[in-house]
Amino acid sequence: MNNSFKKVMVTGLTMAMVFGGSTAAFADNGKGKGNDKDRGRDAVQTKYNGNGNNKNNDSDIYINNLNVKNMTIKLSFDDVKGADVEWAARYIASLASKRVFEGYEDGTFQPRKTITRIEAITAAVRLMGLRDQAESTEAMNSNLNFKDADKIKQKYPWAVGYVAVALQNDLFQESDDSVQPEKEADRLWATTLLIKALKLQEEAKAKMSTKLSFKDANKIPAGSVGYVEEAIEKQLVDGYEDNTFRPDRSVTRAELAALLDRTGNQLPDNTAISGKLDAAVSNNTLTVTKNGQPYTVELDSNAFIYRNGAKVAASELRAGDQVTVRTYGGKAIFVEVTKAVNDNSTPENTTFSASINATVSNNKLSYTKDNQTYSLEFASNATIVRNGRTVAASELRAGDQVNIRTYNGKIIFVEVTKLADGSQLPDNTTFAATVNAAVSNNTLTLTKDNQTYSAEFASNATIVRNGRTVAATELRAGDQINVRTYSGKIIFVEVTKMAEEQTDFTVIGSFNSYTLNSGGSIATISINQTLSNGTVQTAVYNTASNLTIQGDLSQLTVDRSVELRGKDQLVHTIVIR
Repeated sequence: MNNSFKKVMVTGLTMAMVFGGSTAAFADNGKGKGNDKDRGRDAVQTKYNGNGNNKNNDSDIYINNLNVKNMTIKLSFDDVKGADVEWAARYIASLASKRVFEGYEDGTFQPRKTITRIEAITAAVRLMGLRDQAESTEAMNSNLNFKDADKIKQKYPWAVGYVAVALQNDLFQESDDSVQPEKEADRLWATTLLIKALKLQEEAKAKMSTKLSFKDANKIPAGSVGYVEEAIEKQLVDGYEDNTFRPDRSVTRAELAALLDRTGNQLPDNTAISGKLDAAVSNNTLTVTKNGQPYTVELDSNAFIYRNGAKVAASELRAGDQVTVRTYGGKAIFVEVTKAVNDNSTPENTTFSASINATVSNNKLSYTKDNQTYSLEFASNATIVRNGRTVAASELRAGDQVNIRTYNGKIIFVEVTKLADGSQLPDNTTFAATVNAAVSNNTLTLTKDNQTYSAEFASNATIVRNGRTVAATELRAGDQINVRTYSGKIIFVEVTKMAEEQTDFTVIGSFNSYTLNSGGSIATISINQTLSNGTVQTAVYNTASNLTIQGDLSQLTVDRSVELRGKDQLVHTIVIR
């Protein structure tokens, strides 16, 4: 066992020495100020003396001016915070542990920053395991037959070898006459790049006649259709909730991290050890068995450990967990549990029952199954059904009894079988209620016995108001109604007492969600309001065409205090408080 362990560690040191030599091309050499914007790439996380001399520590080892001994790899970044980017933390850590896609010299990752083509090409080449080749003397001295070759050599000298290797591996189009290093990488270009990195060009070409189902499929060039279809089949990329692909949308660093990691999962990983944990972590040490051979390795103090959809402490690792471990400098810096020892309690791609522990936070759902607590991330196209209608994940409540389906370690489907308060709308019987808000998205929000519900109208629903049959949109907040539902949908509504016609109104609550119209403007907004009895009701309001927003729209996040001002059932002003 000890001999095997030493062999693994020597290999890790050899890799560090190779990386050390090649990384010098990316270093600031003590002349610059760490301006990554000018260099157009993500900086290597290193500590080194620019001239290679360090009289204060004779035991330090320098290769090409790089202090290999004191070299560090950063996997967690303080600026990867907020629901819009925290989902990418696992992808970022995984890629950084392989030194494919790293942070900047100032310790940030800048996940919301758009990625440039030269950065994306560099990351793709590294992902393919061609970093050494790209940073070799031969590649760095390559002649580039692009119109902007001089610009590459002058402004991005470190990237010459990467461009040359990318060209040799068909990552460019034959018609490309320029690299365009500073151009932002869009979704279509990045998708095509990664399919080529997987060497799936022929498979993509065979799918060029596919009819894509996206609403904006006409914006995808005919010659790119097969690449998009192949990427979807390989689960590298998917569409947005409104069934658009948005091919021209610029890709952020967080989004590219996800694309790269999904692509990397389909490539050989020679930088990791995969096996089963023999025991829980003891004395900060992991013991992993692979093919009957045990390996023991110390955990780095800053190791990134990912289990059941969340970053966890080493103490949460369990004997029997299937793991992937990456080491650096003789220590484990990245551990991902690919199959938890209790995975028999969280089936994959089959529906199982559970109970929700808390409202959704950071796009993750915490739930209990068979007395075991789990935290899993939602897939971008997850479907959530509550009280008979499709809702946002934020509408799930602690105590909801649910059916869940997962795929590739993410939640793709949730159906609430029993509401948190233990009650549901009566089915196939008439009951009295009060309308909370005007109908939106064919859904009625109503209050019954001080409990708020939302239910969708059946296609043949009958609505009677003021003695005549009307459209659902004529219902008003405050209307007293009799309601009948069937199979979770409203089939009949009779207004027994009409609400007084309102003019100006003002309501205050905490922001829940909003929907957009075809022009990209806010069409409806929903807020949560706490009633006197402590229950929370959600109300949905339609907006006027001349909607005004007071405050910073980027600050309109879940639970943010908002004030809605309106007239005649339409909100004309949103005040972000």
